[in-house]
Amino acid sequence: MKSHVMKRRLLVFSLLTVPVMASAQPADWQTVVGSDLRFRLEMPAPAAKTTAAEKEKGHAGERVAWQSKRDDELFDFDYVDYDPGWFSSRDTKEMARDLGRGEAEKAFPRARFKYVLDEPVTLQGWDGYALDIEDTNASRVMMRTYIVKDRLYRMLVTTKGDMKSMSAATRFLESLRLAETR
Repeated sequence: MKSHVMKRRLLVFSLLTVPVMASAQPADWQTVVGSDLRFRLEMPAPAAKTTAAEKEKGHAGERVAWQSKRDDELFDFDYVDYDPGWFSSRDTKEMARDLGRGEAEKAFPRARFKYVLDEPVTLQGWDGYALDIEDTNASRVMMRTYIVKDRLYRMLVTTKGDMKSMSAATRFLESLRLAETR
C-alpha cells in the first residue's frame, strides 16, 4: 500500500515539475518588464527601448517606449509619469477617453475609416480607452490607453486584418499586466 501511494506522489510531483510547453514563450516574442516592476507585457522581439524628454503639461518624467516590428506591422508601448495628483484630481474615465482618442478623428476621418471599437475599458480596475480603426482593406490601427495612479500607459498596434496579424495584435494588447490593482 505504501509503495502505491509513493508511486502516485512521485508521479504527481514529476508532473508538477515538468515545464508546461503551452505557456512557453516562442523565441520571436519577448517579455518587457518595467525597471520599477510596475508592469510587464509581451511583444515581438527584438523590442527597441527609447526614452524621450518630451515635456507636456503635467509630465513629471520622460516618456519611456518600446517598439518592434513583425511582418511590417508596428507594435508600440509607452508610458509617462505625471505630477502627483494630476489624474486623481480629475475624472479618469474622461481623461482616458481624451488621451486615448487624441487626434484620431483628424488623422482618421470617419468618412474614410470605420471605427470598429471606440469605448471605455478597464485593466485590473484602472480606467482606460480602446480605439480600433479600420480602413477599406480591413487593415487596422488598434490603440489602448490606461491611467494607473499618476501614470499613463499607451499601446498601439497595426494589423493587416488577416487572422495571423489579428492574433498577434490581440496577444500584444492582452498581455499587459500591472503590479497594482485598483
